[in-house]
Amino acid sequence: MIQAGSGFALLYEDAALLVLDKPAGLLCVPGRGPDKQDCLSARVQAEFPDALIVHRLDMATSGLVLMARGIDNQRRLSAAFEARDVGKRYLAWVAGSLERDLATQDSNAQEWQTIGLPIGADWPNRPRQKIDATKGKPSLTRWRCAPVVGPNNLTDCTRIELEPLTGRTHQLRVHMAAIGHPILGDALYASGGVCAGADRLMLHAAQLVFSHPVTGKRLQFDSPAPF
Repeated sequence: MIQAGSGFALLYEDAALLVLDKPAGLLCVPGRGPDKQDCLSARVQAEFPDALIVHRLDMATSGLVLMARGIDNQRRLSAAFEARDVGKRYLAWVAGSLERDLATQDSNAQEWQTIGLPIGADWPNRPRQKIDATKGKPSLTRWRCAPVVGPNNLTDCTRIELEPLTGRTHQLRVHMAAIGHPILGDALYASGGVCAGADRLMLHAAQLVFSHPVTGKRLQFDSPAPF
């Protein structure tokens, strides 16, 4: 990993793309207002002027972000995301014991489980999203329990892997809250106690798998979760 001087971690660089590791608390793109102009894309473009955003992570989420170099590569990579030809995997800590829940259902904690609840905007409470069976867009998430790595002082919670098979706003956060296991530290979708159970949103984009926009070679990048 190369640590650039502008406060972002650069994992990979070539003439077509950049792979970056974003810290929690940093916007991917500028927000509204002068106090929200500092962001990952602005920092990267200060060193790589041709870098263009392809996808985003929530401000509170850490992990892997892919940027294209030049408009043609941006179009190719954006099309890959739209065609769901990009593999994404996240790590998270959620409230409650999913192992216990699965045991009562005679399900294996190491097997992938699926959430297929439709998601739509919660307009009176923006930027919140909600499960909306009438107007929501089809949304699909896979999850499974993940081994605990290293010491931790978290109690009554579960470490999980997540794979969003669609790309709705806040999809992973909404889906986990909907099944009664919100992500720790989630200020939007968790109760006060669960939100206060961590000093950050415990969600990390840990893996990206995609085809190079020029060579077509399949690439995989991994980032260890900081929790």
